[in-house]
Amino acid sequence: MQIDIITAFPDMFRDFCGESILRRAQENGLVQIEVWDLRTFAVDKHKTVDDYPYGGGPGMILKPEPIFKAVDKIKKVHPKRKSKIVFMTPQGEQYSQQKARELSKEDHLIFICGHYRGVDERIITKLVTDEISIGDYILTGGELPTAVVVDSVVRLLPGALGDFDSAEGDSFSKDRLDHPHYTRPAIFRKLKVPEILLSGHHARIHAWREEKAQKRTADRRPDLLNKK
Repeated sequence: MQIDIITAFPDMFRDFCGESILRRAQENGLVQIEVWDLRTFAVDKHKTVDDYPYGGGPGMILKPEPIFKAVDKIKKVHPKRKSKIVFMTPQGEQYSQQKARELSKEDHLIFICGHYRGVDERIITKLVTDEISIGDYILTGGELPTAVVVDSVVRLLPGALGDFDSAEGDSFSKDRLDHPHYTRPAIFRKLKVPEILLSGHHARIHAWREEKAQKRTADRRPDLLNKK
């Protein structure tokens, strides 16, 4: 998979893309992530990427020219790839594990990080294929939501976690929450690990985990069970 990120604040991704699962996935050739500085595509000497909105109002709007130029450049670098262009916005489709699975099957993802008040609507109508929201709240820009989506997608690539069962057992992978987890020591501050997990009886342990996952989902997210 090829992932390209267009942002006016590229330093926000430097450490994020170079750590943990994302780093290993890149080193193992599962994904290539490139971050593009939007200001290098500005059309004036001051590297301007935003301007006042037509019609007045508060805030600044990201200009269309730099973003169109950035997308054109990326597509020239990867001419044979079929691209999905993702824009993170509170007005987009609510992000879910199902959407993460869909995106993980794509060949090429281009993320446009909005900032300030928003982006010129022509960017959305002519370039964007997917508008995604990670929740009903407002952030300063699209960088953090993009990081969330990139992380959730890359970890689904076969081989990214080393053991694919690790991803298959995650919360939401089966439209339910995960079961409780425990590790050593068996007793910590008088709190004991459930005896069943120490029994070595794999069938009973599996049944216990299924029961606990079902109960936790019913208690905390009954909407998932209703949907299922």
